[in-house]
Amino acid sequence: MTTTLAVDCMGGDHGPRVTLVACRHFLEAHPEAQLLLVGAPAALAPLQHPRARVVAATEVVAMDDAVEIALRKKKDSSMRVAIQQVKEGQAQAAVSAGNTGALMALARYLLKTVEGIDRPAIASGLPNAKGGATTVLDLGANVDCTEQHLLQFAVLGSALVSALTEDENPSVGLLNIGEEAIKGSEMIKKAGELLRAAGSAGDLNFFGNVEGNDIFKGTTDIVVCDGFVGNVMLKTSEGLASMVGGFLKQEFARTPLTKLAAVAAYPVLAAFKKRVDHRRYNGAALMGLRGLVFKSHGSADELAFEQALIRAYDAARHNLLDRVQARIAHARPLLVGADEPAQAQPQPVTTY
Repeated sequence: MTTTLAVDCMGGDHGPRVTLVACRHFLEAHPEAQLLLVGAPAALAPLQHPRARVVAATEVVAMDDAVEIALRKKKDSSMRVAIQQVKEGQAQAAVSAGNTGALMALARYLLKTVEGIDRPAIASGLPNAKGGATTVLDLGANVDCTEQHLLQFAVLGSALVSALTEDENPSVGLLNIGEEAIKGSEMIKKAGELLRAAGSAGDLNFFGNVEGNDIFKGTTDIVVCDGFVGNVMLKTSEGLASMVGGFLKQEFARTPLTKLAAVAAYPVLAAFKKRVDHRRYNGAALMGLRGLVFKSHGSADELAFEQALIRAYDAARHNLLDRVQARIAHARPLLVGADEPAQAQPQPVTTY
């Protein structure tokens, strides 16, 4: 069965110079995939492929554009047209490296949220010591959250992981300053109560509170938190691979003895650097929408953007939307009754 992705080829820091190369590599590795290349036809002409078709768009959402500009003024932007392909059923998912705030606003405006979900959340995987990845959400879409939002994020994350790993009962942890139920802010304590109730009802496999280091230990399959904490944690973790790379360069430039030690340690350090390379985990799902949209880092290179395409492709062919709907339907009694602040507009962190 053919899976079609709509790709915002103009978005991000590098535009077609990166996106077209990534699209070509992706098509070569996925013979059942088709791509809709959205953007200026002249800029997209270098990629000629029988399973790639250009969809024209005359405008580009800049990385520093305000959300209002993307929504009200740039109505023929490559970002908007790519999402529109999903809305119209021409594509099963859209991928963009563009402005996070604009992408979230446009996706929510065009696709709407699933019934029972107040706010979309950004979800992605981070490498863990077990050799897999821990899915964390929210990574920046919602700075201020209520306990009801965290419950919704847990339901969305469970649907995402079960779709991509075939694990129908992934474990969920609530990010906190300690494992004990009495710790944390009042909102976190209330979120814990809701999650425990959801666990007792069979809607979630709730593990309990987890701390920051549990993300990288792989203590749970999913970790939920508000977007402020999640985005800070994400940026901190991304600095790890850069630090290792810098360390290798420094040690090779020192005395003959340290150079020798560096050479001996290089295979281990290089493997570690590759394991934690954030480019290999690029591609965050905007969860909770009535359509699939994936966000790539704005600074993504060819390898990273291809990973975002792969994640969107896997989510689409594993029927992620149907799984989200089923999870929400089962948990609906617990998802109703969000208070008034839960209906407020999300406050996206635009640096993902």
